[in-house]
Amino acid sequence: MGIVLIDQKVWEQMLETFSELTGKVRRLTERDTGIKTWLDNEDVCRMLNISKRTLQSYRDSGKLAFSQINHKIYYKPEDVEVFLQKCSSKNLKT
Repeated sequence: MGIVLIDQKVWEQMLETFSELTGKVRRLTERDTGIKTWLDNEDVCRMLNISKRTLQSYRDSGKLAFSQINHKIYYKPEDVEVFLQKCSSKNLKT
């Protein structure tokens, strides 16, 4: 392990740049359509009272819309609400 010495001004510039970058990322993720407003698998399973496997089945069959970023899956709350209403109306008809 080595020790690196840098000038204080350089260090302060790095901190300022990092702070600006952090702020930009925060603003991007806090938009109305940002990830912060989306639900993950665990949230949806809890809302629908279903298992992860059942949720995957809904995704595979196209019954529930989703978006995938890298290996993480997200759902819009309004899509889950529409799906829930469709399921409820089917249960009432039978």
